Amino acid sequence: MQRNLLVIGATGQTGGHTARLLLERGHHVRTLVRRRDDAAALLAELGAEIVEGDVQDLHSLDRATQGIDALYFTYPILPGLMDATANVAQAAEDNGVKAIVNMSQKSARRESASNAARQHWVAERLLDRSPFAATHLRPTFFAEWLVNMWDGSGELRFPFADGRHAPIAASDQARVIAAILEEPTPHAGKIYPLYGPVELNHHEIAERMTRTLGRQVTYVPIELDEFEDILKKRDMSPHMIQHLLAVAVDYRNGIFAGTNDLVKSIGGIEPLDVESFVARNRAFYDAHTA
Repeated sequence: MQRNLLVIGATGQTGGHTARLLLERGHHVRTLVRRRDDAAALLAELGAEIVEGDVQDLHSLDRATQGIDALYFTYPILPGLMDATANVAQAAEDNGVKAIVNMSQKSARRESASNAARQHWVAERLLDRSPFAATHLRPTFFAEWLVNMWDGSGELRFPFADGRHAPIAASDQARVIAAILEEPTPHAGKIYPLYGPVELNHHEIAERMTRTLGRQVTYVPIELDEFEDILKKRDMSPHMIQHLLAVAVDYRNGIFAGTNDLVKSIGGIEPLDVESFVARNRAFYDAHTA
């Protein structure tokens, strides 16, 4: 059955995969974008309805949610999450949206030292009080972390000690998001931690990257102060830096560890392992290696 679905953040990692997947399945997909850039133009070519707006603007959200059955909401690690969540909830209620799939974080909890993670926990509770069905996704570290933080040196310099996680690709998360949007009722009120197939520490991740790329990749454990310097050199915002430093401690303490079968049982596919993800992004690594 064709559904009218809104994807907020459709030019981002999970949103882009989700929008394309829903279009392939024959749904009417509306996307809320801040500007009509090349990514938005590509979605339009694929058949998406493009609405310009901002989650900080209730009026544009009101336009975007009219006639929508269910929506996907994601927000970057930036200040403003609480206002954005309240606006999305209000617009969804006003326009009769029946379900929201909300991208949260694995570290979202009341006692988190990360301002962003704590705000995500509160945002979940706000959506839970709304009249529509809310489903919260709490993924562990994205596999895309291995691309976004790659500096070309062949070294993974992170303050994660011997902590472990099962990297999960954005495309696999999109399978879960799309399935819930298509049939939200069984997932109403649920919180789903999402993982890739194999839990690894970063020494093991580096070994798998080495085998796949045919060049040496090494994990170099560092301390928080050196990590903070790396993040500052990448011009990350104070909000993001505060979050990632807190997350690093969580990682060491096992908050991001675990595995389950939710990508398979809900999304219908086996999630990508590290080797498969790196192989898919081989062109990037070839172009960005010193």
